[in-house]
Amino acid sequence: MKNLLSLISRIQEKGNRFIIEELKINGAKGLVPSHGDILVCLYEQNKMTMKDISDKIYRTKPTVTVLVDKLEKLGYVKREASKEDSRYTYIVLTKKGLDFKPLFEKISNDLNDMLYKNLSGIEADTLEKLLEKI
Repeated sequence: MKNLLSLISRIQEKGNRFIIEELKINGAKGLVPSHGDILVCLYEQNKMTMKDISDKIYRTKPTVTVLVDKLEKLGYVKREASKEDSRYTYIVLTKKGLDFKPLFEKISNDLNDMLYKNLSGIEADTLEKLLEKI
């Protein structure tokens, strides 16, 4: 039984379909699942540089730039020059981005409920530990 990557891919596909449908139902037009990693970072740290975001989500800086550009165009984030060091620009949430947090958390919780519904707590913990080990 060596179909781990196939199973993970199917889980990711199912999760992404769920997220896209929930965003659509709730009127969050333009957002896609890959924006979620950036929003999580900003909900945790308020402001970050592109490099900090790319390091945290394991994506290249050009990929993060494209995702942030889209989030900015949609009004969820904005760029803010550092007051301490003009070489740095921070990505920060706008009011729209902050207002989106409760819906973001609801979708995340509903997704986790769907993914873990057939697992006991011990099974879920074991699964996560094994995947981290891989």
